[in-house]
Amino acid sequence: MGKKTAQNTWKKLQRIIEKDSRYSVQSYQFIFEALDFTASKLGKKYNSSKEEERHVSGQELSGGVKQYAMMKFGFMTRTVFELWGITNSGDFGEIVFNLVESGLMGKTESDSVDDFKDLYDFQTEFEDKFKFEGDFDDFGQFLRTDPKFYYDTPEELLTGYRDIAKRVDPLMI
Repeated sequence: MGKKTAQNTWKKLQRIIEKDSRYSVQSYQFIFEALDFTASKLGKKYNSSKEEERHVSGQELSGGVKQYAMMKFGFMTRTVFELWGITNSGDFGEIVFNLVESGLMGKTESDSVDDFKDLYDFQTEFEDKFKFEGDFDDFGQFLRTDPKFYYDTPEELLTGYRDIAKRVDPLMI
């Protein structure tokens, strides 16, 4: 993205937030990242002239948002979303359509803000899935023995550390 394009995008985002202050600028940045993640996972082609090859529906994006957020924030997803003003899946639709209205995102005739409403429950998806049954000693044992907390090679460990640092650094403001 060129300097002028970045400045124009920033100005449009500022106007969106002035008009609708429910959501932070980070929420808009996250939606762009989640769209890229989702489109990539679905094999979409941004430069295709065929709508079906490039379009991501509201339901697809909402599912991608959930996956990307869990990957990026893990058990802190709901907390991060709440800090950004997001409390339900319908908020993603509001953010997307703010971007559409500003010209920063496109839509098809069939797209609607309602495509995002009531797709999943935040409590279930971002809280209940992280509940741990057991006492503190059991939790310590789980942390020491579950393979998802370990890397097979020094390179994987370093990559994992860098990924975590990239996710945490912007939140350390």
